[in-house]
Parts: sequence; C-alpha cells; structure tokens
Amino acid sequence: MTALIESQDYGSIRCLRLSRPPVNALNPDLCRALIAALGTAYGDGVRGLILAGAGKIFSAGLDVPYLVSLGDDRDALMDAWQAFFGAARLLAESRIPTAAAVTGHSPAGGCVLALCCDYRVMARSPDADKPYTIGLNETQVGLVVPEGIQRLMRRAVGELRAERLLVAGEMVPAERALQMGLVDELADGEQVVARALAWHEALLKLPRAPMLQTRAMARAAVVEAMASEHVDLERFIDDWSHPDTQAALQALMAKLRK
Repeated sequence: MTALIESQDYGSIRCLRLSRPPVNALNPDLCRALIAALGTAYGDGVRGLILAGAGKIFSAGLDVPYLVSLGDDRDALMDAWQAFFGAARLLAESRIPTAAAVTGHSPAGGCVLALCCDYRVMARSPDADKPYTIGLNETQVGLVVPEGIQRLMRRAVGELRAERLLVAGEMVPAERALQMGLVDELADGEQVVARALAWHEALLKLPRAPMLQTRAMARAAVVEAMASEHVDLERFIDDWSHPDTQAALQALMAKLRK
C-alpha cells in the first residue's frame, strides 16, 4: 500500500487514512492513491469502509499551490480535477457502507469527500475557542461550486441553508455542523475512528441483503450528484481562468507564503 494511504483492518471493516503531511492536500498522487486503496478494499470484500485524516486535519482540500503551478495547462488541470472527482465518485458509488472520520478541519475538497460518505463523525477541538470547521469555501478562493457538489450539500442540510453556506463559502464550526446535519456525530479526537467503527458495527448486525438494497435506493441521489454531467469539468476549467478566480487564487497564494 502506498505511503500516501495508511490501511488498517478492524475485522471486516477497513480504515483508510489520508497520509500526506502536513494537511492532506489533495494532489493527483494522493487522489490516485485513494482510488487504488478503495479499489483494493472493494476487491478484498471488506464489509465497511472508514476514511480518516490526521490529527487536527481531515483534508485541507485540493492542493491549490500545485494547481496554480500548472498555469494555463488545460490538460494538466483537467487531469488533476479528474483524479479528485474520480476518488469522490468511488466513495459516492460504494456498494458498502462508508463513514468519514473527520479528524479536524475539512474545507472544500475534504468536505466533498466527507459528504460522499454515508456517515460523518467529526472531532471536537481540544480548544473550545478554536473549533474545527467544515464546509465548502470555494467562493472565498474564487471557485464556482459545481452543481453536483451543491446537491450533496443540499441533501445534507436542506436547500435554503445550503444556499446560504455555498454562496458565502462559509466554514461551519463542529457544533453547528452537528446541529444542521452536516455531520452526524461529534467525538473527542482520539475517539473519532472508534465512533465510526461503532456505527459500522451496529449497521452490519442488520440482515445484510435488505440493508444494502435499502441503502442503495436511499443513496441514489448521491450517486447521481457525482455523475459527470452534474460536475461538468470542461466548464469548471473554463471558469478557472476567469480574472476574478485568478485574482482570488493569487491572493490565497500570497497568504499561504506568509
């Protein structure tokens, strides 16, 4: 298994942990490693999957410095975004239950991966004055949120609340995320994976075929949301070159360099 993904089995449940320090930024290598790890897990016949991050961070989202370094190389940009959406789509289409162990902050692409899972357990910050946050902050860095991702947010929190969050690019503290349904449960940091395991174990006690068939029907909207026509990468790459987007990305880069 590649070092970018750490794998650990708990009986028939497999935990895949993103492992690209310092913030699990989603570059093509990490996304492809996740795709490979998911494929291996499905091939091994595991009955449940947990996607986890590192302490204080689940994933900081797409690797913006890498994407900016590609300049106007449309093919390279398309390759990077296809790798990310390929990983997200595999999670959305999973035929077995999936849980996100959101071990810390989870903006943008990290939030998307969590939304593609069935269940989300988020860590409480040890510092109440600095809570961990989750959300789709794309508009804050000049990006348009594709329709498919908007559908995922609407499914979790409702249409009007999703509109407010998406347009503002708002990051939501963990306690509020729980209240609005963006996450399903909070736990102390060291217990996040354990609570995701507990959710799996309760689910897997049910009669398997009826549970899986009901789940497949209930999650049809998640699969549909990640269909290529609702992501429209060609349009997304077109929007990437918009002056407003490029100005926002350069401002973010300047902030990151400080």
